[in-house]
Formats: sequence, C-alpha cells, structure tokens
Amino acid sequence: MNDNGSAQAALAARFEEHRPRLNAVAYRMLGSLSESEDAVQEAWLRLSRTAGGPDSDEVRNLGGWLTTVVGRICLDLLRSRQSRREDSLDATAQAAWESHVPDPVVSRLDAVDPEQEVLLADSVGLALLVVLDTLAPAERLALVLHDMFAVPFDEIAPVVERSAAATRQLASRARRRVQGSAPAPETDVAKQREVVEAWMAATRAGDFEALLELLDPDVVLRADTGELSSGLSKLVRGAATVAGQAAMFAKLAEHQYMVLVNGLPGLVAAPGGEVVSLGSFTVVDGRIVEIDIIADRERLRSLGVPAAGA
Repeated sequence: MNDNGSAQAALAARFEEHRPRLNAVAYRMLGSLSESEDAVQEAWLRLSRTAGGPDSDEVRNLGGWLTTVVGRICLDLLRSRQSRREDSLDATAQAAWESHVPDPVVSRLDAVDPEQEVLLADSVGLALLVVLDTLAPAERLALVLHDMFAVPFDEIAPVVERSAAATRQLASRARRRVQGSAPAPETDVAKQREVVEAWMAATRAGDFEALLELLDPDVVLRADTGELSSGLSKLVRGAATVAGQAAMFAKLAEHQYMVLVNGLPGLVAAPGGEVVSLGSFTVVDGRIVEIDIIADRERLRSLGVPAAGA
C-alpha cells in the first residue's frame, strides 16, 4: 500500500471511532435513520476528499470537526425539508406532516445492542423527536449540538451564520419550547412495562373504563399511516377520544407483542405474522401522555421490527 493509501486507511479508522457519536448527532437532528446514515456517510466523503484529513489543528480535534460537518449537512437537509413543507398547500399533505412520527429505534425486549445504546443515550424518546421537528432548523441545530453534545456556541455559530451570542439565544428559545411541549418520560423500564401491559390487556378486552384510567386527560395520539386508509384518526387529543380509538381495534390487539422502542416498552401488532403497526408510549407518573403509532407498512418493513419471540 502506498503512502496515500496508508493515510486514507488511517483516516478511515479514525473516522470509524467517531461514527457512533456522529450517528447519534444526526439522528437527533433528523429523526430519520436512513437520512442520518446518509449524512454521516457524506461527512466521511468530505473528510476523505481532503486527501489526508483537515488542517493540522482540526486533526487534533477530529471529533469536533466531524460533528460540525455533520451538523452543517443536517442543517441543509432540514432547510430543504422545511421548504418542501411550506411549498405544500395540499390539505392532505399538511395533515401528513402534522401526524408524522420520526423513525424509532426498535429492538427485542431483552436486549439493546451497543450501537443502539449510543444512539439512544439521554433518553431520546419519540415524543422529544416530535417536538424537535417543530423547531426551526437553526434552533434545532443549536439545541442539539450544545445541550446534547456539549459543543460550544462559538463553534456552532459559523454553521448557522450568526454570532455566538445570537446562537445562544437560538438554543435558549428552542429549549423553552421543548421544555414546554416534550413531556419527560418515565425512565424506569419496569414501571413503563407495567403500564403498557395494562394497556394491552384493556385494549384486548375492549375495556373503555380501564383505558381511561391509564390515560392522562390531555393525552395525544399521533398515527402515521402513510397511504393507509383506515378508521384510525391521524391526530387526536383527550382521554375519551383516544380510548375510543383504541377500543375500536380490540381484535388487532390480540396479535400484539412487546418490543423496545427507543429503549422503552412499546407494542407491535402482527396478525398472521405481518407487522401492521408499531406503538410507542410516553408515560409520566403512571399515566400515558402520548402515543405515537406507525402504521405505514412500507416504513415498518424498513425499520427491521423484530418478530414475536425473536
């Protein structure tokens, strides 16, 4: 191997050391597993094109350099996404945006692999990702990089093309919105599992009163159904309405089993072995405050949902 080949191999090895953290950054920025992988791969391509790596000062902090590059790539993707959303005047398309559920990380109930543990550090639940989706792209970048990955504001500022002080204000504004909208979920897996098991039992029995007892009065149910047309409303609020929706699907509940969704117990429905829905629950003080459902079969196939008993 020539010197250039050796340098590229060494650079690739160093990049791989940072990949798990970069995946975690991109996932919080984009809420999409495939787009996150693409963003990280693009960061590698940019690094490899430098023919030996960034300047010497940046090489000493390669992790910081790569984090900034991934942040810039994600910012561009978010701005493109926002532009498409603003250009869409169709009511159906707007409803789809409102009911969109970010990609969950799904694993067997008894195991989360090491890469998933890195990806899910700091309890990044779907409820938080949903709220992050409502932020302006620059706000999301400032909040994610500073609050979740301890990147200094003076390093974030050039990416968002603002001063460090203005970048601090972006993060502060985003932080207030998140704290006011994203419930802090129950992190005790055993307690959450107890609530989800009770929900599964009540749904199977079609027990409306038992479902009501498990729901916060202001619970939100969000259902991302893709092209599917069903009796499931895409965005509903209030315990009575959500319990009524759940009771409609008592037969489907007979085919449910539990998995981990972003590290916490959730439910898969798979009649005849075909996965038709995945549900994530945000539990606070023993009650369900948010249910996020993916019933888009194309998305479900891409998520690699483990089979029952797997």
